[in-house]
Amino acid sequence: MIHILRHTIAAFVLSAASLPMMGQDMIARQAPIDRKMRAVDSVEIQRLIQQEYLDNPAEDLYPSWEDDYINMYGNVQLPSEYKIDLRGFCMPTTNRIVTSHYGYRPRFRRQHKGIDINAYKGDTIRAAFDGKVRVVTFQRGGYGNVVVIRHPNGLETIYGHLSKHLAQPDQTVKAGQPIGLAGSTGRSTGTHLHFETRLLGEYIDPAKLFDFEHQDVTGDFYVFKGRGRGILLGKHDVNGASQTAEGDLAQADEGVEVTYNSAETARNSRSQRAARNSRIHKVRRGETLGSIARKHRTTVAKLCRANGISAKTTLRVGQILKYS
Repeated sequence: MIHILRHTIAAFVLSAASLPMMGQDMIARQAPIDRKMRAVDSVEIQRLIQQEYLDNPAEDLYPSWEDDYINMYGNVQLPSEYKIDLRGFCMPTTNRIVTSHYGYRPRFRRQHKGIDINAYKGDTIRAAFDGKVRVVTFQRGGYGNVVVIRHPNGLETIYGHLSKHLAQPDQTVKAGQPIGLAGSTGRSTGTHLHFETRLLGEYIDPAKLFDFEHQDVTGDFYVFKGRGRGILLGKHDVNGASQTAEGDLAQADEGVEVTYNSAETARNSRSQRAARNSRIHKVRRGETLGSIARKHRTTVAKLCRANGISAKTTLRVGQILKYS
């Protein structure tokens, strides 16, 4: 009897001890499912946040949304400083030849507030960044068929002289999405794309942001610092804080302002030519400092000096490097 009782007690103790273990096993089996659900939730949250950015781009900067007028910011106070994220860009056209630069045109005695890029009629024109189409209209004596897009990074981009619109007002678009076809409508003497970049209606020379010859941006960020002024930011420290790509480049870029004085214009032109002589490279997957140096016929030591890095620096895909 005692022997049977001992076996019964032992069986009871073992079964009682196994209950927490069974619960732990169930929790362990459930954990991967919970992680997957959290991952799904995280992706969905990010998607909703991204859609909100596109539905209301730069709403903290712009006072209103108006789809009838291109420049509606006459009385708006400009920020003393605003950081513009240039990552995630797409060139509006694959054509590389700039036929008319930003600046004063003595021949016409007026300011050219964008740049003209060579194009052929019917060439696809694409959105430079993710954003929302604000204006789609026709101006007989100006832009002709024009599209204006507001972007979450604070920029508004203008695409003029199109032969055809491929976008609608209030449409959200992704970088690289077709928004029109090149043409020569409005005040135009030949087929080309007139391209402008603005912040709250203030013109920014697109050449400060885009390198059309190399189909790339000039840096990861551009800090707007008032009319005609800005600082180019190209590399990041380990905490993600941006630093100037090179001190002298930032200093040369800051304060370059269009002027009607011919001597000042000449000095600005020389500064811009000097900046263009500094080439840039966008790091691609699998590239190393050695392979980049060989590609551009330079040395790793020169790359490191130009970018303030060491030979042991880990490169990031999409990182902007300067070379001469």
